[in-house]
Amino acid sequence: MKTAKTFQDLEVWQKAHQLVLNIYKTSKFFPKEEAFGITSQIRRASISIPANIAEGFKRKGLNDKARFYNIAQSSIEEVRYYLILAEDLQYMKSDVSLSNIDEIARMLDSYIRKIRTE
Repeated sequence: MKTAKTFQDLEVWQKAHQLVLNIYKTSKFFPKEEAFGITSQIRRASISIPANIAEGFKRKGLNDKARFYNIAQSSIEEVRYYLILAEDLQYMKSDVSLSNIDEIARMLDSYIRKIRTE
């Protein structure tokens, strides 16, 4: 496995970034009255995932890195809830997005374990 030189080299960041793009594409079809509700919330929370992975990447100390990765983990769970809510409100079908969230969560957990053993 090659060493990442930038956060963009991290597969977990790439998958999280793709999730953001997919959420933006899907949420543009949410009802207009949700612009300041779930649409805004799910976009903000999804952006937080790759943003915190990126920010944690350059942190020097393990505790500092872990703090940002933990924030990304929390945002994953927030997005998971918004996807469930959007599906319950019949704004979208979230099966694919939820499986993407599961994959990103597993990858991030694995990445955190890896950096803790370096």
